[in-house]
Amino acid sequence: MSGPAGSGKTTLAHEIARAVGCPAICRDEIKEGMVHAAAPGFRPAVGDELTMRTLPVFFGVLEQLLLAGVTSVADAAFQDKVWRPWLTPLLPLARLRIVQCAADPEVAFGRIVLRRERNAVRDAHADPSAADRVEFLSRLRAFDRISLDVPELAVDTTAGYRPSLAEIVAFARGQD
Repeated sequence: MSGPAGSGKTTLAHEIARAVGCPAICRDEIKEGMVHAAAPGFRPAVGDELTMRTLPVFFGVLEQLLLAGVTSVADAAFQDKVWRPWLTPLLPLARLRIVQCAADPEVAFGRIVLRRERNAVRDAHADPSAADRVEFLSRLRAFDRISLDVPELAVDTTAGYRPSLAEIVAFARGQD
């Protein structure tokens, strides 16, 4: 699962994992667990210490699952420059298929603001507030999608899923 913040990656990752019958490994959830275990007073920021520590843990978990022959759904932003060096070593271990999530920018921003207000676990992340709209939309436009020579499917999550969840699951299973 790849895509910018608010694009519906984690929700879709869990739906695919349930349909396929495999684990969803979500970078944000790993960081949330690290924040829970960290000393009180952690303040999230772009590139903070726990964000950086999350990367090797996330990829270590994926590597262990792949070495054990476990089909998995990996969920993270996967911007090309940052994530390609971490994904490339896993290519010989997996039949990688990328689902590229996108949503209308205003919808994505609304999702982020709402989840920040309603979900205390999101305090682990440097999510924008309602006042950060212009900066968020600028970062969204600059999002650099992962680009690997593997099958990929673009999914619009603005209102439901286009293509349908059944079509996305078939793609994930390699039945496209």
